[in-house]
Amino acid sequence: MSKHRRQEGVSRVQVIIDALEGDKARVELPDGQTADWDRARLPDEAKEGDVITVTDLGAQVTYVIDHEATHQRRTQAQASLEALNHEAPKGEIEL
Repeated sequence: MSKHRRQEGVSRVQVIIDALEGDKARVELPDGQTADWDRARLPDEAKEGDVITVTDLGAQVTYVIDHEATHQRRTQAQASLEALNHEAPKGEIEL
């Protein structure tokens, strides 16, 4: 997801929470790479799959869940899964 917005003195980027493990969060950066962040940076209610808007105001950085973008991603992922499963054979799989 490559959402970069820059106003004078303000930088905004969106990342996706890939996994939460203990006190660490693995996030997908806009370029597709992943990074491990301290979970304490993120909102307490953040969960895997959430889209986080990171705003750097210079002296302060904020991390906010983008509920609309998160909902859109989940809806698209579900639609893709259903499309794949629609073509799948019915019944038991024999090995």
